[in-house]
Amino acid sequence: MRCYCTFLAPAITGGAAYGKKEEECWENSLSEAYENLTGEPRLELKVITLNINEGHNKELMEQCRTLREYAQYVAKVRKYTKEMSLGAAVERAVNECIQEGILENFLRTNRAKVIAMSIFEYNKEEEDKKLRKAEYEAGYDDGKQEIIRAMLKAGEPLEKIVQYTGYTVEEIKDKLKNSW
Repeated sequence: MRCYCTFLAPAITGGAAYGKKEEECWENSLSEAYENLTGEPRLELKVITLNINEGHNKELMEQCRTLREYAQYVAKVRKYTKEMSLGAAVERAVNECIQEGILENFLRTNRAKVIAMSIFEYNKEEEDKKLRKAEYEAGYDDGKQEIIRAMLKAGEPLEKIVQYTGYTVEEIKDKLKNSW
């Protein structure tokens, strides 16, 4: 049996999947990624995920300078985004890392790419959050409309529909005019 490892890559913004975990490592199963898994999967992939955020997995970080320095770079960006714009924070972190010898050659050679990718990664994560929120809200609203339809079909009075949906009578009447 082989053991496969993945790394918890420290995203700049830190989100639930990127830096909130305090454990040094943990096991993940591929089936955890499925939204509507029913029953046991016939084939399962399990991996050990190592937390490579600054301050974690000391022995690994001591053995791999590049990995340790990457975690230091990400920690600097996170720190500076609390007090300035993302672009300014990334610029400052890159400059500071070069001055301190952290990923120095890589950052000197790939400065523009690093800055662009760091900002892109953040923007993509933020856009994904906004999209998930909008999709949730649309589904929630659709669910309320289904409740309204079912209650009307069952002959329930508008006052009771207001109580269960949180809409006002005017909003319900407006939805009835616009959607049915």
